[in-house]
Amino acid sequence: MGRLSTHVLDTAKGKPAAGVRIMLYRISGQSHRKVKEVVTNADGRTDGPMLEGAALEAGTYELVFCAGDYLRASGQVGEGVLFLDEIPIRFGVPDAGQHYHVPLLISPFGYSTYRGS
Repeated sequence: MGRLSTHVLDTAKGKPAAGVRIMLYRISGQSHRKVKEVVTNADGRTDGPMLEGAALEAGTYELVFCAGDYLRASGQVGEGVLFLDEIPIRFGVPDAGQHYHVPLLISPFGYSTYRGS
């Protein structure tokens, strides 16, 4: 059974990023359809998979991480214009039977992602 999961780590503080709002969109042509919205828990993870089983279909998806809200709430940035605010990560799911883990590592001035396990 396939599934999609994510988590967020704060590399500046060296700990999980709790309270990050994440939206998941299904992309088809020019259409963006919101599939799910969650907030990370104390471990920087979602309480369950973003999608699993029949809900995960092959295709293109986008996770949008509300990093700016988190960075403000954690006291790492002020109220002005941020270098990083919303971070979109667009990725493909070629085989809906596999597990796709798309983590985000953030700091006030940089981020990275990869396909995890």
